Amino acid sequence: MAYRVEIDQDECMSSGRCVADYPAAFAFDDDELATVQPTVGNLTDQQILRAARNCPSRAINVYDSNGNLLE
Repeated sequence: MAYRVEIDQDECMSSGRCVADYPAAFAFDDDELATVQPTVGNLTDQQILRAARNCPSRAINVYDSNGNLLE
């Protein structure tokens, strides 16, 4: 399934969990907030959902192909 992944910059607390777990898919910007990299699509569905669930501030939002929020 194709997911759209977004990070709510207002919720991100820069814990770095997503960057540490999936450095090819997430990175820090100049403000030390997580950003989604174009390579996030290389993650498996399971990895994408795991990244969202492991975010301590719940800043990673995952949407299905219909635009429904999953995580």
